[in-house]
Amino acid sequence: MEQHWKQLAQGVELAVNRTDKFKTGLLCVTFTIPLRQETATAGALIPEVLCRGSRRYPDMERISMAADERYGAAFSPGVRQRGESQCISLLCSFIDDCYALDGAGVLEPVAELMGQVLLDPMTEGGVFLREYVESEGANLADRIRARINDKRSWAMFRLIQEMCAGEAYAVDKLGDEEKALSATPEWLWKNYQWLLDQGKITFYYGGSASLERVEETVRTYFAPLLRDRMVTVDCQVVEKPGAEVNTVTDTMEVTQGKLSLGFRTGGITMGSPQYPALLVCNALYGGSSHSKLFLNVREKMSLCYYASSMVDKLKGIMVAASGVEFAQFDRAQTAMLDQMEAIRQGQFTQEELRAAVGTVANSLRSRLDSQGQMEDDCLTQLLFGGGMCQGQDLLQAVERVTAGQVAQVAQGIRLDTVYRLIGKEGAAHE
Repeated sequence: MEQHWKQLAQGVELAVNRTDKFKTGLLCVTFTIPLRQETATAGALIPEVLCRGSRRYPDMERISMAADERYGAAFSPGVRQRGESQCISLLCSFIDDCYALDGAGVLEPVAELMGQVLLDPMTEGGVFLREYVESEGANLADRIRARINDKRSWAMFRLIQEMCAGEAYAVDKLGDEEKALSATPEWLWKNYQWLLDQGKITFYYGGSASLERVEETVRTYFAPLLRDRMVTVDCQVVEKPGAEVNTVTDTMEVTQGKLSLGFRTGGITMGSPQYPALLVCNALYGGSSHSKLFLNVREKMSLCYYASSMVDKLKGIMVAASGVEFAQFDRAQTAMLDQMEAIRQGQFTQEELRAAVGTVANSLRSRLDSQGQMEDDCLTQLLFGGGMCQGQDLLQAVERVTAGQVAQVAQGIRLDTVYRLIGKEGAAHE
C-alpha cells in the first residue's frame, strides 16, 4: 500500500491510499468545522438534503439510477464527531477500475456524480427546495428523539453531557430537535454556503488509481472548492478532573439500571508517547472479553449484565459502561473502581497483559482490512495529527508496551463523573 498526501490549497487536503487489496474503491469528501450548538443542526441536515437531488439528478430515484449506471456505486451522506469537530461527508463506494468489464475508469464518473450532488443541488428561488428541507428536518428530529430508545447509548450520551458540560465535546453532532423541525430553506442555504466557503476539506481516495489521476479527478469535478479557507479545528483536553467527583442520577421507566463512569486520562491523547500504553490499559480494564471488568465484575462477581470501557483518543477521556440491578449500583461502582486501582498497582499477570496487547493489535490490523475504517483513521490523523496515518508504526508500538508502562498510565487516569440511570424501583435504593 502506498500512502500519499498533498495540500491542494490552504485548508484543502488530498489523501490517497493506493492499494490493489480491495475489489472496491472509496471516494470521500469531508468538510470539518468546529462543533458548535448554533451550527450542529445545519451540519447534520445539509448532506441529507443534498442527497435528495441535484439539478441534473433532481430526486433520489434519479441519483440512484445514476449510481447504478456506475456499476452499482453506493452513495451516502454522513456526519461524524471527531473530538470537538463536526465532520460532514459525502461518500461513495464503487467497483475498482480493474474489475470493470469494459476496462473503463469508474473513478471519474463517480466523482462527476458526487460533484453534481455536492455543488449543484436542486433549488427553487435560489435556495433548497422546501419539500426536501422539511422532510429531512423531520427525519433528523426523529433520529435525535430516537437516541433515548437505546438506554445503553443514552447513558453514555448523558454521561458525556454532564462530564463535559461547557465544553464543545458535549454538543450533539446531530444538533437540536427544534432547530431541525423549524429549519427553513433560506437558513439552511446560508449555512450550506458558509460550509462550502469556510469548512476545512479532506478528499480521500482508497483504491488502485494513481495519485496523479486522483488529483486530476478532484481538480476537474470539485474545482470550486479548491481555494484557501481559514477555519481551524482543535480539541480542548482537560487533563485532570475537579476536586470532587460529579455524580448525576436520572430516573426513567427502565427495568435495568445503567452505570457509567467517566475518567480523564491525564491528558494522554493519540499524539502522546504514552498513547499505545493507554490503548493496552483500556483493553486490560474493560476493552475486551479478557478484561478485568468482564472477567471479574461481570463473570466472577455477577454485578453487571455487561461491563466495558472505551477511550476517545482525541479528547483524553475513558468511559466505562455497565448494566446493573438497581440494588447493586454501589457495589458495582466500587468493584469497577477497584479494577482500575488494581491496574495502577500493577496487579495483573503477564498472560493478562499479552491478551490485552493481542486485542489491541488485532483491532489495529482489522482496521487495515476495511476501506471505511482506513478512511476514518486517515481523516482523524490528518485533522489532529498531521500527515498520513501510520498504522504499522502504532501497531509496533503497542506490541512493545510493558507492564510498567500500563501501570504508569493507569496512575494518571482519574474519575471525573459518575452517571446512574435508575427506574422507579431503583429510586428506593438510592
